[in-house]
Amino acid sequence: MTAPWVQAAAADPSWPAAEGPVAAAVDAARSALARLNGPRGVRDRTGRVAAAAAMRAARASAALEGVPLALDPQDVAITDPVLAGAVRVAAGLGGLSGTWRRAPRQVLARLHTLAAADLVAEPELGRPRVDPARPDLVSGRLAALSDLVVRSTWPAPVLVAIVHGELATLAPFGSADAVVARAAARLTMVATGLDPAGLAVPEVAHLRSIARYRTGLRDYAEGGSAGLDAWVVQVCAALTQGAAEAGTLASTAS
Repeated sequence: MTAPWVQAAAADPSWPAAEGPVAAAVDAARSALARLNGPRGVRDRTGRVAAAAAMRAARASAALEGVPLALDPQDVAITDPVLAGAVRVAAGLGGLSGTWRRAPRQVLARLHTLAAADLVAEPELGRPRVDPARPDLVSGRLAALSDLVVRSTWPAPVLVAIVHGELATLAPFGSADAVVARAAARLTMVATGLDPAGLAVPEVAHLRSIARYRTGLRDYAEGGSAGLDAWVVQVCAALTQGAAEAGTLASTAS
């Protein structure tokens, strides 16, 4: 089964279009994140906001997997293995953004090792699964995605959406895949310069509209240009809302 973004590019070499809903959503996300990272954003408090954003993103990512918790950054008790993995991932992202654009599969293995350490046996950590019915499916789509991350000239918000949707729906490891997907999306935001300090928290936006989030991923997985376009627009909206969330964090960090 070919990845939806591959299908879209094959059907229309001009995708994503320079006009229309996708382009408008991309522009809105870029503008919101540029304001956030600009001189009138939170640059004087970048370190504190980034740290708070990382923790809030980790907690929201775990909550999207059904972990019952609040988003209070002062709540430091971590007993759930999914949350523990998400927090480990958040702590480890800082040293991975440079490698992400050069060796994405290496980084994905590391992210899974961090995210799933309390969920699966050690030999399974960082190792993509093999579908007996389609042995080349996971490896082939991971290779295509990795090539996209390294070589793509698509707008950064589109790349963030593709990385997120592809990893969350392909489930390449069979455990902690959605946590890995959202972490890889954050890395893409940082590595492309879209949100270089990692200030935005789109994970919270996804959590606040969790039913729509799940529907968006389902539509992405089913393929077709309409589902893919809708997913990109949805992710761009979350990026825009995530920038506003960072502004809220900045007001408490001042």
